[in-house]
Amino acid sequence: MSLHTMGPDREGYPAGVSSDRKPAPKTTEPTERTDATGTADAAGPRPRRLTYAAALAGLEGLVLVAGGIWMLVAGVTGHEGDRKTGITGGVTVLVLALLPLLAARGLLLRRGWSRGPAVITQIMALPVAYTLLRSDGAAIPGGIVLAAVAVTALVLLVNPETTSALGIKGPGRAGETGQR
Repeated sequence: MSLHTMGPDREGYPAGVSSDRKPAPKTTEPTERTDATGTADAAGPRPRRLTYAAALAGLEGLVLVAGGIWMLVAGVTGHEGDRKTGITGGVTVLVLALLPLLAARGLLLRRGWSRGPAVITQIMALPVAYTLLRSDGAAIPGGIVLAAVAVTALVLLVNPETTSALGIKGPGRAGETGQR
């Protein structure tokens, strides 16, 4: 039996599937589109809240890069016993800086995956801010600034406007298309 001679009702493939393509149904709400990588990209301009969240994440990443470089320089120029600690700490901080920097780039490009790393960065910043606040001297203002940045970024990242702009659906809404 040949694939092309399956009877009068079944032309083509054994399962009765034809190679004819049916047009996709049109929706009335063009609120989001999907690019070739499957990333949802909401129509319209990027919300300011999303831009501010990306800026804060990028700022945190740049501060971590500066701190990592400072630790590397201190480790290389320091005492022999401090070299391993300084170099290892500097490289670790530089690698950690990639998380908020990649998240900031993703937020600017409106990639849904970027919100997770951005939120994780803020959650990791809160205990660091607390530790700085509990210290004495010059670290206290740094703790205040870090806590303010982390809380502000978290508020911006969980905002419904930001979530919508990133194409993220709420829990249990993965199958919804915006119609009720």
